[in-house]
Amino acid sequence: MTTRLGSPRRTLILGANSAIAAEVAALCAARGDRLFLVGRDPHKLQALVASLGQAVVGHAAVDFTDFAAAEPLVQRAIASLGGLDQALIAHGLLGDQDRSEQDVAYARQIVDANFTSAVALLLPLATYCERQGHGHLAAITSVAGDRGRPRNYTYGASKRALSCYLEGLRSRLFHRGVRVHDIKLGPVPTPMSAGHPQNVLWGEKRAVARGIVRAMAGRRLRVYLPRHWRLVMAIVRVLPEWLFQRFRFLAGR
Repeated sequence: MTTRLGSPRRTLILGANSAIAAEVAALCAARGDRLFLVGRDPHKLQALVASLGQAVVGHAAVDFTDFAAAEPLVQRAIASLGGLDQALIAHGLLGDQDRSEQDVAYARQIVDANFTSAVALLLPLATYCERQGHGHLAAITSVAGDRGRPRNYTYGASKRALSCYLEGLRSRLFHRGVRVHDIKLGPVPTPMSAGHPQNVLWGEKRAVARGIVRAMAGRRLRVYLPRHWRLVMAIVRVLPEWLFQRFRFLAGR
């Protein structure tokens, strides 16, 4: 990662209340980063800030779907940090698939939470990093975006849209020395996934958080975490649709 020589990384984490992002924040604080943390729940955010101590130079509780507030928020974070070396967008909404099939306002809520709100933040972040000529921008997407499945295709579509956006942004900023990372997460036991049946493919949040930190520090631009999901989804993506639909464990509810 490109940073000022001998200076701590200046790190912005958006969606810091999530279980995985909180682990990322703790890892960054432990290595000496200066942090600005943003989350939706002010009580959880205050508890996280207190646990990380002096590493946190600022924080804000926000509604990520207040799109007009995104640019002032980014500007405030950069001013508090004295610049920016890396940013992680980690908020999202899994939602209720059945409800999203009947209620267009609710379907839009899922899309806005996972895609539109991320774009609103990436616009000012990309502009800033492009001007300074360095930086790492990362967003958590999902393996659910690699193929539409009946059990979560509204969520998956919104994450797929974000992956496509990141891909275009990555090419736009490549020659400016800015790295854009797509962190494709498989399922991890967190409050967001509570109630969903688990199996051996599920990850562990601390290991996933370590993988995110490593990815943002290097040149890995499309990262599957846990890593075995890269192979799993490579197989799932190439299955013909007629065959895919016959596997109930893939195409069933």
